[in-house]
Amino acid sequence: MDYDAVADELYALRPEEFTSARASAVAAARTAGDRDLASRIGALRKPSLAAWVSNLLVRSRPGEVGPLLRLGEELRRAHRDLDGAQLRELSRHRTALVRALSLQAGRLAAESGHPVGESVRREVENTLHAVLADPEAAEAWATGRLAKPLDAAVGFPAAAEGATARRRTSPPSGPAPVQPAGKAGEQHRRRLAKARQDAEAAERELRTLRDEASAAERAAGEAKVQVERLERRVGELAGELERARAEHQQARFAERTAREQARAGDRRVREASRRAATAAARLERLARAEP
Repeated sequence: MDYDAVADELYALRPEEFTSARASAVAAARTAGDRDLASRIGALRKPSLAAWVSNLLVRSRPGEVGPLLRLGEELRRAHRDLDGAQLRELSRHRTALVRALSLQAGRLAAESGHPVGESVRREVENTLHAVLADPEAAEAWATGRLAKPLDAAVGFPAAAEGATARRRTSPPSGPAPVQPAGKAGEQHRRRLAKARQDAEAAERELRTLRDEASAAERAAGEAKVQVERLERRVGELAGELERARAEHQQARFAERTAREQARAGDRRVREASRRAATAAARLERLARAEP
């Protein structure tokens, strides 16, 4: 009995199946005499709905894992290098990719019997942003064993930590590093300032795009609710129309039946009238013939 195999199997299950399957795996490990394995399996936490959706995306679409991880590496490198043009391009790619993967995850969840709402989709998107920003988050996500969604920190912590580490390893004392002098130094400072401005602009653009994406998602959710309401109304009206048609058919049948009965009644009345007239005439003849 292998821990990784058991963990993969458990986190591939639907959320409502996790607890009982974990208990069965713990019991099997104890029966096999492996108390350490039983303890490790028992420590596996049931995934939240957002974590399960994120795991479902990894397991159902393994071809999407590599591109997202590579994009995260490129973004972190661009942040470290303060490459403004690259940051703007990658940020646009990031927004589009996260949006596409989030929608894809939502569809997979619905197909698996767990349609998700706005809050869960936001948690899934936050997880994907965390994957792009933090290599440790990326590694955890790629296993498909998340128990809870990941938090997307502001900016790229990996780049900040790298800068902090470089500062810590610099000599604590001694002469200041020689700065580029003259025209070359001024050009360097201008390029550095421009790169910083580009990075800040890229972050602002990213926040704007996120807000626009959230607004579009809310509008799509509202439109979906409206469509579903109208579809229900159409169904109700279709049912009413079908019932009205059936009642109309019944009324026409009843009308035809009544008309036939009326015609038959008229015929019987006319026949009865003739018989009555014939009987009256006979009676009158008999009365006159009486001696």
